[in-house]
Amino acid sequence: MVAKGLKEKAVSGIIWSFSDSMSTQLSQFIAGLILARILSPEEFGLVGMITVFVSISQSLSDGGFGDALIRKKDAGETDYSTAFYFNLIASALIFAVLWFTAPAVAGFYGRPELIDIERVLGITILINAFGIVQRTQLTKNVNFRMHMRVNLAASVISGVAAIVMALTGFGVWSLVWRSIIRSVISAGMLWYTNRWIPLAGFSRESFRSLFSFGSRLLLSNLIDTIYNNVFLLIIGKFYSASQLGFFTRADQFSRLISKNLTGTVQRVSYPVLSQVQDENERLREGYRKIIMATMFVTFTVMLGMAAFSESMIVTLIGKKWLPAVEFLQLLCLAAMLYPLQALNLNIFNIKGRTDIMLRLEIVKKLLAVPVIVIGIYAGIMSLLVGMVLHSLLCYFINAYYSGRLIGYRVREQLADIIPSFLVALLVAVPVYALRFIPGLPQPVILLLQVSLLLILTVFLAKRLRLQGYLEIRNIVFEKIPALKRWL
Repeated sequence: MVAKGLKEKAVSGIIWSFSDSMSTQLSQFIAGLILARILSPEEFGLVGMITVFVSISQSLSDGGFGDALIRKKDAGETDYSTAFYFNLIASALIFAVLWFTAPAVAGFYGRPELIDIERVLGITILINAFGIVQRTQLTKNVNFRMHMRVNLAASVISGVAAIVMALTGFGVWSLVWRSIIRSVISAGMLWYTNRWIPLAGFSRESFRSLFSFGSRLLLSNLIDTIYNNVFLLIIGKFYSASQLGFFTRADQFSRLISKNLTGTVQRVSYPVLSQVQDENERLREGYRKIIMATMFVTFTVMLGMAAFSESMIVTLIGKKWLPAVEFLQLLCLAAMLYPLQALNLNIFNIKGRTDIMLRLEIVKKLLAVPVIVIGIYAGIMSLLVGMVLHSLLCYFINAYYSGRLIGYRVREQLADIIPSFLVALLVAVPVYALRFIPGLPQPVILLLQVSLLLILTVFLAKRLRLQGYLEIRNIVFEKIPALKRWL
């Protein structure tokens, strides 16, 4: 059994981390909905073309030191200061690369306006470097309440600013400055709230210690980041900016729950489970409960979203975005497995086996090459189908090797999560069927679909006593006893 103190810390961390992710993403999502009605798919596509390079650059600037600091039990001021100065130097070098390569990137896409867009967006790399250590300290201390305050404030203010700019004719630059403003506010608030000041010095010994763990993690994260963004590169290069815009909108919808839930559980489980990294029985039991609860929510939401994708897109951002529906449905299927992949990868970090993690990342991304090639020649839909199949394959690879480390085999994982998947699939069928009711406006259909999804899921999960549902229900009951009559 997981110790009471560990469980309480994990539950509290998950609640606040999920609140952080959802409140932040929801504010960004709402701002995105408004911006989608003002701006064109092409303008979103232009920013999407540069996003791949900024995302890769951001992954490089961290250097894996953040995770290395979280795992290191005796991390001191020297370690934090060394990581801070390294992040600043790395970010400055990366920004310089982005600045001088901007003309080449613009030439690659055949869009000269991308030169200025890349150079301005690149500033976010420099700004974010000032808050990496402060954010790491909050994560290590499982202080996600402060995370939420910082991220929510940055998201709301930047979103409002972007909407005002879009309404006054800034076009694509409203999206660019949204990123800049969010980074400035986030870094400023992290410094103000955390009150941490780096020491005046750089320790070579500390650097070597952090680098030995962080470098392999950096390469793993870098490979994964490149893969996750290569689809933006392919669509932007071989198809139109409008199609890329449809893809990025669909991706935002799919990420709202899946990626946020993945990030939440990953951020919380890593520092919490790291405390029992040498106790396989406690680690395995805690890990099982996290997986069952996480996947119950993920399967329900992602299959549900695939079922009501049309009514949701038309209702929220308008008929001009209808081509994004098919994109969203396939992205939801791929996104279902993101939490499983991420949680299994967490085991490698917790056990200090980033060497295995790096080798697996290389293998998995090599397996993605046929998917990318087919996507270039066979079309976007073939590319998305390939993403779904590749996501499924990656899960089995991750689960097999992580399971060997803690004695939690693939078939045991599947036995724990398949009941939740079957219930979610069963519920999704009648939810999807509601779209064929004639004469009803799309907002009404969406309301009916969401209501049916919630009612049927709770009814079946309660009757079948799904373990993932029971784990979540127990947590909710502890925090909100009044909900017992409903759940």
